[in-house]
Amino acid sequence: MSGKGIPVIDLDPLISNAPGGLEAVAEDIGHAAREIGFFYVKNHGIDDELIKRTFAAARDLFSQSDDFKMDLTKGFFETNRGYVPMEGENLDPTKPSDLKEAFNIGLDLAADDPRILNGESFRAVNQWPALHGWREGVLEYFDSAWDLGCKMHKAIAVDLGEAPDFFEDKLDAPLATLRLLHYPPQPENAKSGQIGAGEHTDYGNITILLSDSVGGLEVRRRDGVWLKAPKIDGTFVCNIGDCLMRWSNDVYVSTPHRVINSSGLERYSIAFFLDPNPDAIVSCLRGCLAGGGSPKYPPVSGADYLKSRLDASYAKPRAKTG
Repeated sequence: MSGKGIPVIDLDPLISNAPGGLEAVAEDIGHAAREIGFFYVKNHGIDDELIKRTFAAARDLFSQSDDFKMDLTKGFFETNRGYVPMEGENLDPTKPSDLKEAFNIGLDLAADDPRILNGESFRAVNQWPALHGWREGVLEYFDSAWDLGCKMHKAIAVDLGEAPDFFEDKLDAPLATLRLLHYPPQPENAKSGQIGAGEHTDYGNITILLSDSVGGLEVRRRDGVWLKAPKIDGTFVCNIGDCLMRWSNDVYVSTPHRVINSSGLERYSIAFFLDPNPDAIVSCLRGCLAGGGSPKYPPVSGADYLKSRLDASYAKPRAKTG
């Protein structure tokens, strides 16, 4: 165990297709998903140089002028793409707005893609900053994180009693979001209760998070105790989201967490949220009905579920913004 109660899972048996590796990793992820909903993963297969370049891209973007960044907000509340300014999001609606800025990228589609022309939910052209090589590098990371998430879903499917490929056709065109985040040092004049990211759970299936050495992520155990989740070199922090909790009929737990940047330093993190395809039907898996019980939630499409969660998170309602 590490991270004061957050397990570290070795993905090498899964990534390398070792005999019995899928089942071993499935057991490890399943245990963590039922107990605390968070885990670190090591030997994940994503190149360290790519990780360094993506952090550099985040620092480059957030160092630009406010005018430069605000030009990337067009249509955000309609598309979930582009820039979110400081205090532009409120993950805990009972507290003041979050002390962070962010930039969202989704599945990269051309303007004439039929999914966009037909008005499919949350399909949009990404907004790209005019920074040399930025788009190509960030997309490389998006694709690598997506691939890793799909591999972990093979183990998740096995743990929940499904075939390894159960999620394959539900994650092949996902409503995934790559989010670059910048947290300033916690200011002395912050409003009462205002922190970097308010207490919340994530919306999708699984989150794959990279943070720098500054720290600040905290995870709330089921007994209410908050655990710090320090950076462990060579790992990602992963957590179960509400959508996968729903699919598992609450067998898996989506755990509240928050960010408090009390370090006095700038903090950067890179989060990949793997949400299912918009038309994927999220409904109780057969193996998650204990003793012939009933599903706790009605079926819902991936798009409708994501919309219901995003609508509550921003400072103003989702509406056309041009």
